[in-house]
Amino acid sequence: MADLLDLDGEVLSQYLASVADWVRDLAGALQVRRIVDLGCGTGNGAIALAWRFPDAEAIGVDKSPEFLARLKEKAGALGLGDRIQVVEADLDGSWPDVGPVDLTWTSLALHHLAEPGRALTALLAATSPGGLLVVAEMSSQVQFLPDDLGVGEPGLEARVYAALSERRAAELPYLGADWGVQLSEAGFEIAAERTFEIDLTSPLPKSAGRYAQGFLRRLRSDLDDLISREDLAALDVVLADDGPASVLRRQDLHIRGTRTLWVGRRR
Repeated sequence: MADLLDLDGEVLSQYLASVADWVRDLAGALQVRRIVDLGCGTGNGAIALAWRFPDAEAIGVDKSPEFLARLKEKAGALGLGDRIQVVEADLDGSWPDVGPVDLTWTSLALHHLAEPGRALTALLAATSPGGLLVVAEMSSQVQFLPDDLGVGEPGLEARVYAALSERRAAELPYLGADWGVQLSEAGFEIAAERTFEIDLTSPLPKSAGRYAQGFLRRLRSDLDDLISREDLAALDVVLADDGPASVLRRQDLHIRGTRTLWVGRRR
C-alpha cells in the first residue's frame, strides 16, 4: 500500500500541484506556521504543502508506522527533514496533541473513520482562529481501463465498481458524504468547495501502468464472489505482469476521475 500511495502522488502530480496551489491562494494573508496532514499515508500532501508554505512546519499523522517511515525518508531526501515531523495515532482512538494548527489537510482519509464528526470537532478545537481545514475526497472513482479491453466482454471496469458498490456502502458509510455538511455541523464556516477533474491520456508516465495494476489488484482481492468467473479471468489477464493485454504494456490506459475539496475556516 505504501508503494501505491507513492505512485498516486507521482502519477497524479499535476492534480496534487493544482490543489496545493489553490490551497495556498485560499490561505491568502493567513500566517501558516503549522500544517497537519491527517491520515497522511506516505505524505504526498504534507510535502506539497511544505513547499508552498516555506515558513511552516508540517506534521504527518497516521496509524501506520510503515507509512510514517516512508514519509520521513522522502522528506529527508528532499531536504525537508527538519520541517516535517510524524505522529503515530489512530484517529478513532485518543486524539493526537498537534495543535494549535493553522492549516489541516486530509485526503481520502475521513471516510475510513468510524466517527468522523468526532474527529472534525477535535480538529476545530485544535485549529487557530482563522485557520483552515481542507478535506479532499473522491467524488467519482478513479478508472484506468478502456471499455473494450480485447479480452472478455466490454465494460469490465464498470462491472467491477458496480459489484463493489454495495459492499463499500456497508463497510464505509461515509464514502461519498457531503463533507460541507459535516464541516458545518462541526462548527467550521465553509470557505470554498471545488471539484478537480483527473483526465490523463497517452503519453502517460512509465509508472502509470504500475499504478493501475496496484490499484486494481487491491480491488481484485475483494471480487471472488461478486463477479462472474469470466470477468475474473479477464481481469487476471489485464493485471498480469506480462502479456499484450497487461496494464503494464497497454498504450490505451486513460486515468480519469474527480476529487472534491471542501475548505472550512474556524471563525
